[in-house]
Amino acid sequence: MNYLTSKLNKTFLFLTMLLGCCLNSQAGNRDSLALTPPMGFMTWNKYGEDINEQLIRQIADKMAADGYADAGYQYIFIDDAWQGGRDKRNNIIPDPVKFPSGMKALADYVHSRGLKLGIYSDAAPLTCAGYTASYNFEEQDAKTFAEWGMDYLKYDYCHAPSDSAVAHERYKRMGDALEKSGRKIALGVCEWGQLNPELWARQAGGSLWRISYDVRDMWKDIVKQGGMGILDIIDITEPLYSFAGPGHWNDMDMLVVGLEGKGGPSSDLGGIGCTYTEYQTQMSMWCMFASPLAMSHDILNENAATRRILLNKEIIAINQDALGKAARLVQRIGECRVYHRQLTNNRQAIAIMNPSDKAQRISLPLSFLGKSAKYDFRDVWEHKNTSVKKAWEGKLEAHETKVFVVTEK
Repeated sequence: MNYLTSKLNKTFLFLTMLLGCCLNSQAGNRDSLALTPPMGFMTWNKYGEDINEQLIRQIADKMAADGYADAGYQYIFIDDAWQGGRDKRNNIIPDPVKFPSGMKALADYVHSRGLKLGIYSDAAPLTCAGYTASYNFEEQDAKTFAEWGMDYLKYDYCHAPSDSAVAHERYKRMGDALEKSGRKIALGVCEWGQLNPELWARQAGGSLWRISYDVRDMWKDIVKQGGMGILDIIDITEPLYSFAGPGHWNDMDMLVVGLEGKGGPSSDLGGIGCTYTEYQTQMSMWCMFASPLAMSHDILNENAATRRILLNKEIIAINQDALGKAARLVQRIGECRVYHRQLTNNRQAIAIMNPSDKAQRISLPLSFLGKSAKYDFRDVWEHKNTSVKKAWEGKLEAHETKVFVVTEK
């Protein structure tokens, strides 16, 4: 009996290890779909339900012609409200008025511009906006998305049970369906972080997972109606740095840079707009934390200040660094916070953020960087180099973030 019990225990242990290896292998296969954080344009914050194929084509033309594709913004993410129900064979179809040419023709057009196309659905019968979703049609819809030529699926969680095990199961069903679809389609898990997706979303097939409720066009939430400002999402993301890495990312939601309080859904729940100092801080910290970068402003009518932030290749290079290490909080000096991120080629990135409402002057000792007697500081926003010895000293305006790439001298 002892021998049998021992044998069963060893068998159970072996099967558990085998299952774990299979899950890790599946996650590893999916990781290759997003070795660096995906970058692109998402329709929701600016346009909401007011989308159509002409708009998507115009955005593709703009991104290809005006430097966004060259800067690394590969995707156009079509969010909710594209659906037109199901046909007599239960195939999901696009709204024939908004997308009269069909999704395959649209994907072909976007691909011809050197870009990729993403689509949206939900792990329930209906989406957040009340349109047809994919629950119980996972394999059929995944096959349809593949036939259309989609490269990404944002998979929401409205109208679904608020249970972590159920969420894991529903996302895994779609992750498995995408795996079998015959096309490489990255899965964005949009569960809003309430059920700890950082613990299971990668195993479910996700390349990234939302870690907060929807971002609003504001510095921080002061109306307390459920909206999330830039600072609120930074606070939530701080402790999750260890879950990010090549192929699996903490998604901090869309960039609100340039919306100026004129967006659609982003203007709800206190979204009155931000200063460009605050927008620059969002870009800085999204890049430091290795979040996906999804623009959401009026890209067809943008200003120079917005382009300066979104097209800064030095800050983008931090976001896209192949090492895939997310920044972590290493110091607090007065009101200011200091974040550190390891980069390739023995380089380091630091961000010094002033979340307070008043300017701050600080002296930052550099002992956390190592034992070098001197460092070269590259200011990625000012595009200037400075030699620094024992401490960095400077002034930060209210809500400002300074970012440096640091190398030993």
